[in-house]
Amino acid sequence: MALNVNKLSALGVSKATKPGYYGDGAGLWLQVSASGSKSWIFRFTLARKQREMGLGALHTVDLALARAKAKECRLLLLDGQDPLDARKATKLTEALARARMITFDQCAAAYIAAHRSGWKNAKHASQWENTLATYATPIIGALPVAAVDTALVVKVLGPIWHDKTETATRLRGRIESILDWATVSKYRQGENPARWRGHLDNLLATPSKIAPVKNHPALPWQEVGPFMAELRARDGIAALAVEFAILTAARSGEVRGATWAEFDLEAKLWTIPAERMKAGREHRVPLSSAALALLDKAPHVSVIVFSGRVRDRSLSDMSLTAVLRRMERHDITVHGFRSTFRDWCAESVANSFPREVCEHALAHSLPDKVEAAYRRGDLLEKRVMLMQSWADYCAAIPAAATVTPIRGAAAAT
Repeated sequence: MALNVNKLSALGVSKATKPGYYGDGAGLWLQVSASGSKSWIFRFTLARKQREMGLGALHTVDLALARAKAKECRLLLLDGQDPLDARKATKLTEALARARMITFDQCAAAYIAAHRSGWKNAKHASQWENTLATYATPIIGALPVAAVDTALVVKVLGPIWHDKTETATRLRGRIESILDWATVSKYRQGENPARWRGHLDNLLATPSKIAPVKNHPALPWQEVGPFMAELRARDGIAALAVEFAILTAARSGEVRGATWAEFDLEAKLWTIPAERMKAGREHRVPLSSAALALLDKAPHVSVIVFSGRVRDRSLSDMSLTAVLRRMERHDITVHGFRSTFRDWCAESVANSFPREVCEHALAHSLPDKVEAAYRRGDLLEKRVMLMQSWADYCAAIPAAATVTPIRGAAAAT
């Protein structure tokens, strides 16, 4: 038996140069490649299948260590274990142990980096970073992500859940997304401790009951005519942008980011690309005669229709809000005019347009999925008439109404 093991010597191993296999016995072989490199191989048979397992290069694993490694493999075989499977399991355990040392903050940074290019708003990433740095980092930031449990999540959210409910709910969603990312990336296992339904909803009060959702303050639709007359008496590109937002029932960001390339004035159409829409779908807006006249007044000095002081840079959201503030209208918002339009659609006796036409005008998805599946078009022809009717209504001033522009009133005093 002794003749069948330890057949190689250190000197013989060093002098072996001919490509091939040199047996040491008991499954251990020295492999010499065509390039002259040398490494150790353990050959074994398990379940009638012959297999090979690399034990390392000669420059790292000498003869004595190779024999020790081969012996460990033989002991595993005696226990009925596959040495290759055992090594894979060991590597997986070690990798998981290393992964568990990755911190929550590191995972958060990786998640934001992975999704940054997909977020439409450049401020979105900074909002994530700021809320996480303010509320999550001091408590769980330096902890291994695998150690974040329900108690720690509640410790992060609890102090602001009642006083800063909206911030807290957004923070919870962000923590949940980061932990989901960590799980898929195999940095943690098990259920997500930041999930709401069936979990945190048992530990924290329902956000809507603490801080009911408040809609954007909107101008009553009956007052649109006098308001528009006052708005049109004001100068400045921001005032034009507000008027255009009202006439098209578009969101502030969609108006502020509009470029001349998006408009087909001959077709009387504004096509907003998918990447600028909240729903991620292209939206076509029919242009009324009033909207076309407004565009004709807008200066063509930039690729941006409603550009700010810096060329080719859009107005800020506050620029539009400032128009309302200068008109001393602290009771309404620019976004609220979408509600004004929708209320007019629903309540005006002179308006007979179907609900789905009005919803398409606002780029809303139909709530009924079955109905939405059958109505795949955007009802553009009907919306042409709708938007012209809306523009006509915006231009009408009830006989009983008297309009005194704020600037005129100031000049008269």
